[in-house]
Amino acid sequence: MNPLEEEVQSRLVEPCILVIFGATGDLTSRKLVPALYNLLKDGQLPSLFTCVGFARRPKTHDQFRDEMKEAVSKYSRTKPMEESLWSHFKDHLFYHMSEFHDDAGYEKLKSFLSELDNKLGTKGNRIFYLATQPSYFPLICEKLHKAGLIYPEKDSKWSRVIIEKPFGYNLSSAYALQKELMQYLSEKQIYRIDHYLGKETVQNILVFRFANSLFESLWNNRYIDHVQITVAEDIGIGTRGKFWEETGLLRDIVQNHMMQLLSLMAMEPPVSLDANAIRDEKVKVLEAIRPLQENEVIRGQYGPGMINGEPVVGYRQEKDVHPESAVESYLALKIHIDNWRWSGVPFYLRAGKRLPKRTTEIAVTFKDPPRVLFQNSHRKNPPNVLVIRIQPDEGSSLKINCKVPGPANNMQPVKMDFRYGAYFGTTPPDAYERLICDCMLGDSTLFAREDEVINSWKLLTPVLENWAKNHPKDFPNYPAGSWGPAAADELIEADGRKWRLI
Repeated sequence: MNPLEEEVQSRLVEPCILVIFGATGDLTSRKLVPALYNLLKDGQLPSLFTCVGFARRPKTHDQFRDEMKEAVSKYSRTKPMEESLWSHFKDHLFYHMSEFHDDAGYEKLKSFLSELDNKLGTKGNRIFYLATQPSYFPLICEKLHKAGLIYPEKDSKWSRVIIEKPFGYNLSSAYALQKELMQYLSEKQIYRIDHYLGKETVQNILVFRFANSLFESLWNNRYIDHVQITVAEDIGIGTRGKFWEETGLLRDIVQNHMMQLLSLMAMEPPVSLDANAIRDEKVKVLEAIRPLQENEVIRGQYGPGMINGEPVVGYRQEKDVHPESAVESYLALKIHIDNWRWSGVPFYLRAGKRLPKRTTEIAVTFKDPPRVLFQNSHRKNPPNVLVIRIQPDEGSSLKINCKVPGPANNMQPVKMDFRYGAYFGTTPPDAYERLICDCMLGDSTLFAREDEVINSWKLLTPVLENWAKNHPKDFPNYPAGSWGPAAADELIEADGRKWRLI
């Protein structure tokens, strides 16, 4: 079964229990439990489904349910919350208190899950969602394996593990983490989640490319001038200073989200919509990327500035941040893919915190026609640009040149625009809804495979190593509310191009 080709009616999952490690964290309350509620509302959960929160804080089942009710009311995409639906949902919501390292806690969990199997008919099928710090991943998997909660998939029952990003902090740590996990799990049981892959517009990239001959026939270096991928956020790091000081933007956004978007845009047609066929082609893209040169990587860090007319502090003034921190909050890259399709077409990537607005998009700029018949002597005709908007307003647009009404051959760019909400009359499902459901179905198409992660780290680890040797002398080098450091503009303008005005 494949999420790209199956009808909704056939996407009915088997009975199962989802255990969320880190159940008192923000991810659980903001995303995971609201996603489960929405899946139930949309008829995507089996009637025999149960969720168990696993965390260290003392809490009763009812206390956990009350907290999750408040979270669903606040964060669910479908409002208001339906009391009758919640009443059914809460009866399948439980809490288990234990330290992550406590063997006895896992034995009690095993007994509790067996009780739930007998009571609710969940048949021994398990998903363990590790919504914790990455340093806990090997420990939790070891304890689950020791308690007999992880087992090879059989006809009668299965167990799977969902792992949040980042998967490692560099190439060597990614290898080490994979080696540790493989002591307890098979690759087939590991679901490395990247919520960008659950977004409708990202999934639509493959449909857009391979179901429309209009675009796929133009999707090469003969017709495309360059591609820009932007992941911009207007927020700062907030209360995540400790996390950000250990991680930085390259690890948090570029190594996963942006590399996934790049590989989907650049991959060759897969032989089928099988999960491994698609991921094989994505890996080939990553393997074809030319090693990055120092002058093709621009890092930045925001200083004090203005966001939406309000003053905000700089990165170094944020809570739990070192006053002379060298951690990046902005990154711009110029990437070359050395293969037949993309040779000579640069991919420009930029991502940052405290930029003027929150937006994620992919912009494909096409080359000029070989001969311009309608050239205005006063200005150059703008190029055709295809924009795929990933957030906040999912959709796509195509900018083309049209004749202005009147006797003269004056042209003006116009935009043909498609918006998911306006066309389909509904808000697209949250990314976590899609991905959790896919894991329940055992479909890994929208999850990263080990070699995707490793090849991404092979490209980016030398950048981190170079940064470790060279402390940035100009940080902070862009004010909050701007589009990043001047060096990022120079990177693209050196090629006679400009960043898109968004």
